[in-house]
Amino acid sequence: MKVVLFCGGYGMRMRDGMSDLPKPMHPVGPRPLIWHVMRYYAHHGHKDFVLCLGYGAHHIKDYFLNYSETASNDFVLRGGKVELLSSDIEDWTINFVHTGLESPIGERLRRVRHLVEGEEMFLANYADVLTDLPLNAMIDKFGRSDAVGSLLAVPPQSAFHCVELGDDNSITRINTVQELPLWENGGYFVLRPEVFDYLPENGDLIGNACTDLAKEGRMLAYPYQGFWQPADTVKERIALEAAYQAGTRPWMLWEREDDRCPLQAAIQAELDR
Repeated sequence: MKVVLFCGGYGMRMRDGMSDLPKPMHPVGPRPLIWHVMRYYAHHGHKDFVLCLGYGAHHIKDYFLNYSETASNDFVLRGGKVELLSSDIEDWTINFVHTGLESPIGERLRRVRHLVEGEEMFLANYADVLTDLPLNAMIDKFGRSDAVGSLLAVPPQSAFHCVELGDDNSITRINTVQELPLWENGGYFVLRPEVFDYLPENGDLIGNACTDLAKEGRMLAYPYQGFWQPADTVKERIALEAAYQAGTRPWMLWEREDDRCPLQAAIQAELDR
């Protein structure tokens, strides 16, 4: 199944004032964010990628054109020649498509329409969020429906507190955002090509297509309470880097078997019903 990655935005919240790297190219361990996202999809058998490029496109192109397998694979150096014992990307197909510097997400998707329109379904992602989501379970659930789109829904990540007020403005209750009955867009999508019928020129995937599909009852959510971590800001990327260095890497499913705790597995089984 083809995977469309939106990796052309300026990433202003990630900018540190010292680098012009696009957000997906900021490192987590020895590899950039976009590699972690692509490696996750490849682990689930989806290795045909469409990169929607824009700002900093040359960084992404140069990275893959000069890709070093030895950074994340074991190898033998014999007689000055490298013999790889495994490979990350030798069976990947990557389409590099410049989709504009200022294009909203929906327009970026429209500009690669010709690459996915013949598919029964395709995947899409913001390329800045890591998770251990059971992806193929999400795909299977969507495939059994007549919906046009599905998105990963996760609990809100904000640390802010919300207050409820009485008639005299006295506070009657204080909750964290996570305690409220709310879900937010987790950035992982499964879509059918019919989605293009809902995307106007220079439109937005969520604000236009997904919103209109939701009104028609043709947009699904896949609620998930397992590991999900954005890298939308410098602080969040630093937290991911610290987790990586500490060996806490739940998104790197290719390094381990499914070792989710029984409680988490039971919660997800209930959500999947």
